[in-house]
Amino acid sequence: MSAQTANTASTTTPTVADRPGWAVLGPGGIARRFLSQLPASGGALVAAGSSSTERAQTFADEAAQLGFADVSAATYDEVLADPRVDAVYVSTVHTGHARLVLAALEAGKAVLCEKPLAPNHGTAMALADAARKAGLPLVEAFMYRFHPQTAALLDLVRDGVVGAVTHIDASFAFRTGERTGRLFDVDTAGGGILDVGGYPVTMAAAIVQAATGVAVAEPTELTATGTLGPTGVDEWTVAQLTYKGGITASVRTGVFVQDDNAVTVYGSRGRIVLTDPWTLGDDPTIEIRTVDEDPRSLSFAGEHPYAREADATTDALRAGAVEASQMTIDESLATARTLDKWRAAIGLRYPFEAETADIPTVSGRPLRVQDGNPMKYGEIPGVGKRLSRLVMGVDNQPDLAHASAIFDLFVEQGGNVFDTGYIYGGGVLEGRLGKWIQNRGVREDVVVITKGAHTPFCDPESLTKQLLESLERQGTDYADIYMMHRDNPDIPVGEFVDVLDEHRRAGRIRVYGGSNWTPARFDEANAYARANGKHEFEVLSNHFGLAEAYDVPWDGCEHATDAASKAWLEERQVPLLPWSSQARGFFTGRATPEDTSDAELVRCYYSDENFERLRRARELGDRFGVPATAIALAYVLNQPFPTFPLFGPRTIAEARSSMTGLSVDLTPEKVAWLDLRD
Repeated sequence: MSAQTANTASTTTPTVADRPGWAVLGPGGIARRFLSQLPASGGALVAAGSSSTERAQTFADEAAQLGFADVSAATYDEVLADPRVDAVYVSTVHTGHARLVLAALEAGKAVLCEKPLAPNHGTAMALADAARKAGLPLVEAFMYRFHPQTAALLDLVRDGVVGAVTHIDASFAFRTGERTGRLFDVDTAGGGILDVGGYPVTMAAAIVQAATGVAVAEPTELTATGTLGPTGVDEWTVAQLTYKGGITASVRTGVFVQDDNAVTVYGSRGRIVLTDPWTLGDDPTIEIRTVDEDPRSLSFAGEHPYAREADATTDALRAGAVEASQMTIDESLATARTLDKWRAAIGLRYPFEAETADIPTVSGRPLRVQDGNPMKYGEIPGVGKRLSRLVMGVDNQPDLAHASAIFDLFVEQGGNVFDTGYIYGGGVLEGRLGKWIQNRGVREDVVVITKGAHTPFCDPESLTKQLLESLERQGTDYADIYMMHRDNPDIPVGEFVDVLDEHRRAGRIRVYGGSNWTPARFDEANAYARANGKHEFEVLSNHFGLAEAYDVPWDGCEHATDAASKAWLEERQVPLLPWSSQARGFFTGRATPEDTSDAELVRCYYSDENFERLRRARELGDRFGVPATAIALAYVLNQPFPTFPLFGPRTIAEARSSMTGLSVDLTPEKVAWLDLRD
């Protein structure tokens, strides 16, 4: 893997013409609606791009009839190279969005992308990350979110006009004439959920946000039923959503069943109804019925929502922002997660995102390590490869598309060590990692830590069985590092050493050790190995971090946060691969002495001493300009013994936040101060 040029974040506010230049990429039906309202905006169409120059020219001719002169018709690349273009409207089929969005951002253009931003959350994360890195607007084109009717609805909710909101009913479903075209094609992510299901989902979220004051509302529970048609796409489906605080929603969508396509908000004092929330014709209205006043309606005639979303995008560009307030990037990511869950609930996964699929990088380019990445490296004798000091935990990735996006980012940032285990996801996660490695062709570039022999199958026979099965799942014939996931003191330690040594000599393991082993048992294993001509244990993976652990989250876990364990590690210089180095969220800001809602966090970490460590981490973080979690990671990285901390980010944003700790170098005095040893 060689160096890939990174996008550079903008450091100055872009210069935008008085009348911003727009380009349309994908001149289809929705693009013509956008074009029809663009004259009501502050922008002008200057280019049309398509895979067919003939289609692009036809669109340019139509634009000329609306008064847009000198509209060029060209390929996508030619349009993006046009200096007259300030912003692009991406309106291809769903599966075409990602690469055009990335290309537009790399070309320095603001992006208004038709919904859905991407077919799944994994791909959407990569697009959001690219926009934030480039410092350019990325706006998902739910045009109703920019309409005054929607703004008025949310104001009514905020003002408590119907009292406390209890339930939302929202639908967008229609019946097409035939099962043909993109809506019924699984290869272009057809079906109702992705085509129009995002409308009721985003409306419900916006209403919950207005009712509760949260920035991003995402359902805590989602159940759904539905029908997959003969072509494999969802033709009709109903989902029930529950949000934190108890607000519920019923949302419906489909492409072969006509629904009323309305929104109703129920509250403790009445209801609000929108009979035209999505298509927003000539005179959409809001009907308000409450116990304290006569029924009334509000009218919103003469508006142009496509023009409003275009102006919001270029306004963000002028302001140097990466999003529009009407539909933020975090809202788009929450929507993508919700739509993923909705599809999963009815058993819909597209062939291009299956666990067996050859999922490429989002850009379509080969995976390469970026120049100037923040990674630090170390060595573990016997592995034969340089190891990134940060280790990606393979336990928080819900599907292959999501895993591919996060793993790709990790590698681009210089990471090459992955930690997995026989029991993770019932074996699915090992296979997922193996498939990603196969798709990228990087087996000799990465270091895979494989763990097995977990309670209650912690014995030599199970160890062998699980090792062989893990290698088969991963599609490889060796483990760079193999660790017993637990110890079993009832079995003489020599029996474990014998079987591990046998596999190492056979080439199935390069280095081995123990996870959740006590220092005493580790020493006992190595004394046996030395006395009997066997390979010794060379790595340990216990819980270790800035917060001292008073208990462990699972039975059989061992921590190394006490003074005696730290002294042992320093004396032996045993490479430590610590898990939960950031104390399961203790340093994220959600832990306070008053909040005892997380019983596990309280049991394992709550003490005056740990809260003082948290205070000091925040103080030091302010000096370095990084979050307290980054200081907690830096504490682990700057120990007087070799450490390779594991982290398990659920999103690309979490991964980037954690990796800021790589830039923090702590002196021994600062390490001691953080650990209250000053």
